[in-house]
Amino acid sequence: MALQKVKGNIERMFDKNLTDLVRGIRNNRDNEGKYIAQCLEEIKQELRQHNIAVKANAVSKLTYLQMLGYDISWAGFNIIEVMSSTKFTEKRIGYLAASQSFHQDTEVLMLATNMIRKDLNATSQYEAGLTLSSLSCFLSPDLARDLANDVMSLLTSTKPYLRKKGVLLLYKVFLRYPDALRPAFPRLKEKLEDPDPGVQSAAVNVICELARKNPKNYLSLAPTFFKLMTSSTNNWMLIKIIKLFGALTPLEPRLGKKLIEPLTNLIHSTSAMSLLYECINTVIAVLISISTGMPNHAASIQLCVQKLRILIEDSDQNLKYLGLLAMSKILKTSPKSVASHKDLVMSCLDDPDDSIRLRALDLLSGMVSKKNLMEIVRKLMSHMAKAEGTTYRDELLTKILEICSQNDYQYISNFEWYVSVLVELSQMEGGSHGGKLAHQMMDVAIRVETIRPFAIEQMSLLIENSSVLLKSGRHTSATEVLYAACWLVGEFCSLLANPRQALVSMLTGLNPALAPHIQATFVHNILKLYSRLEEVDTEIDAMILGKLEELVSSPNLEVQERASTALQLVRSIANPDIGEEQLRKELQILYAGELNPVGPKAQKKVPVPEGLDLDAWINEPEPEESDDEDEVEENLAQVFFKDDRQERGGKKSPSEPSEEELANMRAQRLANQSSNPNYLKSYTPTSPSRQDMNGGEVDEIGIQSIDLDVPLYIPGLKSADSYFNIESSSRERKHKKKKKKKSKKVESSSEDDDGPNVAVSRNLDMPEGASLSDQEEESLDPLDPHSALAAISLEDLQTPPKGEKKKKKSESGDQGLVNLGDINSGDYIPEGVEAGEDSPIALHVSHKKKKKSEKKSKKSKKEKHAPKEDDLLGLEEPAQEQSADPKLTTSSVQVIGSDDILQVSLVPASVQITDTGFSVQITVDNTSQQKVKDINLLVGEEEFGLTKSLKPGSNKTKTVIIGMTNLQPGSPIQANLNYKENEERSIELCLVLPATAWLQDSSIEDENFAELLVSGKLEFMLSKQIQTSLNIQEATSVLSRHKIHVVQVQGGSTVSLHALSTSGHHLAFLLKPINGGSNFTMSLEGRSSCKELLAAVLDLAATELA
Repeated sequence: MALQKVKGNIERMFDKNLTDLVRGIRNNRDNEGKYIAQCLEEIKQELRQHNIAVKANAVSKLTYLQMLGYDISWAGFNIIEVMSSTKFTEKRIGYLAASQSFHQDTEVLMLATNMIRKDLNATSQYEAGLTLSSLSCFLSPDLARDLANDVMSLLTSTKPYLRKKGVLLLYKVFLRYPDALRPAFPRLKEKLEDPDPGVQSAAVNVICELARKNPKNYLSLAPTFFKLMTSSTNNWMLIKIIKLFGALTPLEPRLGKKLIEPLTNLIHSTSAMSLLYECINTVIAVLISISTGMPNHAASIQLCVQKLRILIEDSDQNLKYLGLLAMSKILKTSPKSVASHKDLVMSCLDDPDDSIRLRALDLLSGMVSKKNLMEIVRKLMSHMAKAEGTTYRDELLTKILEICSQNDYQYISNFEWYVSVLVELSQMEGGSHGGKLAHQMMDVAIRVETIRPFAIEQMSLLIENSSVLLKSGRHTSATEVLYAACWLVGEFCSLLANPRQALVSMLTGLNPALAPHIQATFVHNILKLYSRLEEVDTEIDAMILGKLEELVSSPNLEVQERASTALQLVRSIANPDIGEEQLRKELQILYAGELNPVGPKAQKKVPVPEGLDLDAWINEPEPEESDDEDEVEENLAQVFFKDDRQERGGKKSPSEPSEEELANMRAQRLANQSSNPNYLKSYTPTSPSRQDMNGGEVDEIGIQSIDLDVPLYIPGLKSADSYFNIESSSRERKHKKKKKKKSKKVESSSEDDDGPNVAVSRNLDMPEGASLSDQEEESLDPLDPHSALAAISLEDLQTPPKGEKKKKKSESGDQGLVNLGDINSGDYIPEGVEAGEDSPIALHVSHKKKKKSEKKSKKSKKEKHAPKEDDLLGLEEPAQEQSADPKLTTSSVQVIGSDDILQVSLVPASVQITDTGFSVQITVDNTSQQKVKDINLLVGEEEFGLTKSLKPGSNKTKTVIIGMTNLQPGSPIQANLNYKENEERSIELCLVLPATAWLQDSSIEDENFAELLVSGKLEFMLSKQIQTSLNIQEATSVLSRHKIHVVQVQGGSTVSLHALSTSGHHLAFLLKPINGGSNFTMSLEGRSSCKELLAAVLDLAATELA
């Protein structure tokens, strides 16, 4: 044995180590592949030896080769052998190779479970730490299941080094084995208060990552995180905590009220830009969540905007991008605060970085109003004219179209200007944006009826001067615009002053060089114009027949078919023997009527007819030809010419390109580089000298005159700048008048009410029974590792309150009630079978004694008046005297819109749903010192007059009946309140109908209610946990006013409730307390056959009881 050991040591003297391998690869750069193949053979021989040190040396070399891209999966077993070594230096080599080459699907991992468990429990903290670090790289679901307890045991280690690594590894364990989250959560929560700051930081990181999908599970940890945020000085841990608070605030708005002050202090004091950005992000999320409860946070918004301006003005491109990104979030809730920095955003459009320019474009689109729309579009068009590269130019054009068309052209007050903008954009040099322009031209002309005469006039001019657009020598999108122009002129030909001239222009513009689909559209609309001619015109007939005869032989089938059909129709009408008058009238009837736009999801909602299989073949595919036929053809070809490719090893020598091909390739490459915004162009400084590179005078170069066949200017086309000048001059006149009057009235800052309101049609064609509001269910990504963690609830693992023991005793009275969560939809009770004493129905129908019920009610009253415990965050509101009437605790008025003059509100209880729409009670309050007139409510295309005038400090309430169908709970309804106060103004309203509007008053017997629970009809179940200061009696009183009535009270603390919708859906609820003390926590479980209605009613009940 000793002799063999000595022999092995002598052999190791001549083995290559890792240093020799690296040195050899560098010395054999010309023959690297051959050298590495030789080294791999040597490594395989080393792995066959029994000496573990030799194997460790071989594995270290394999690790380096794996980093170079070579596959070493064949050495998996040898790596595990080195991992099992007793020496730490050799074990470290094995674990390093495993962390680089192993993955969760590696088959040999099943052999290493016990070895890894042994290393986790090693006495040396460095061996256990090495195992923890490497295990995170190749942890499989089986390993996670088998080693979860061993990893959790390390959380109680006396060494912070192991506790920190164990906490971090738990996150990977949860991803691979989600069932380990519940048993490990209590220990993970304890690590938030660990004395070691490294362990604390690791626990915060793990919980923040877990809260990405289901933050509700970690709402109970808010006091602990708040304490860490106010006491920690670790910026990275603060960033994680602040991110977590941003996710928790929407779930608990009261939390946001306490976060504003510490976050504002951090914004003022921190110098770390990363922490500053996260603080601003969280402040924005907090202000969004508490916007209804605490509207006076203008100072915090202004502070965030000022800090973001510093980021945007910074020279660091990353900070500038983050500043623009955060500014766009503030824009959604406080557009006026961001609008004052419009010049700063416009300056970012000149930034050389594409990502910053695009982010500034997105931000600019949200700053648009009726007053500044023309100015912003004009600047964007000027940027588009001088932009380099088609990518950025197309993005500018897309953003112009999005800005103008958002919310059904909300900010456009002059549609003639917008049509002129579209025409100008079609003449700009650019890429493939013609389709978007064509779609916008057609959409505006179809939906805005008042603009059709002007639009048709401009489109006819485009068709008449199509040669100017096609022969301008620039790559434009005019051909696609001609598609829209042709369709509009043909569809609305009744608005033409001279249809004959338009028909002649269309026949002249029908160029064979146009795309086939445009030619087909020309042919179709030529027929429309031809049918409008009142008199017989032989000249027109001859022109049409001549054009159509040319297109009959078109290679495109669509053009060929349309041309042949139109040719026969024109021949029949031009033939006097057939009677052209009658046929012309029939053709006019064919094209009569207007077309509505089709809904964006209309095609998806068309029901598939019975018997139609969309996946079946219409024609069976032809069988593929066999390889034998190809070989026969190849052999036949050898008869006529000799193929010497086989003699050259099957390689065909590439032919060298000619000089002309090289020049074309070079020109194409330079063109691609010039149009690519990501390519850095070479900078050539301009010299004041008038000499060229060869020393010659530039003035001596001859100037070639350009002889154009047609003028570049199209007479009659309106320019967008002319409307901008008119708009600016009218504003100057208004401003001068205001100065002369010297009125004391403060000018309103609203910019959304300038210009007349033009009716825009919102009618969309949809299939029968389908509505535009139908939403498709979001499908979860099965590959997302967080999807399984999101479905795990940790609410029952919260720290039990002090009065838990008393609560357990009181819960003994709840056993006589059916728990909705314990009944399966398939638990049917057959007819004729009597239920036993322990059956759910018998337990539900059974009544408790009256004395016990009174005793419970007295106990609940005592708990209600008990002194409240101090809350760490101060989330609880100051103690106020409770009103005897619980109506005072519910929200009876809902504000749906306001400005500096009027406030609009509705009474949710007054909303009633009918078959044809709904009725609602609207209240308008004049909060200013001015008198307003002509207050009207505009919902869709319906307008309701509320009052002729409203004095300062007064209000007006009126019930209106709005005709809308297919309403769904929780879906917002957009409306506008228009009024006059020296000028026409408007307030955007958002009507959210309460879920109780879909409920009706009804009652149900105990036996019927119990049968309903076990019938299986109530297939959907949801639950809510509500923190409230009301007791059970007051809570049921509040719910009964919302048409949710009590069915049975068990033990004085657990209540069954029932509601019935107007469409016949039953809703069953179970209300019971979870804990007592200063604040009740109630659980409200519900079942129904309509999931959407159940969710909406639960949300409303939680809001009313909280």
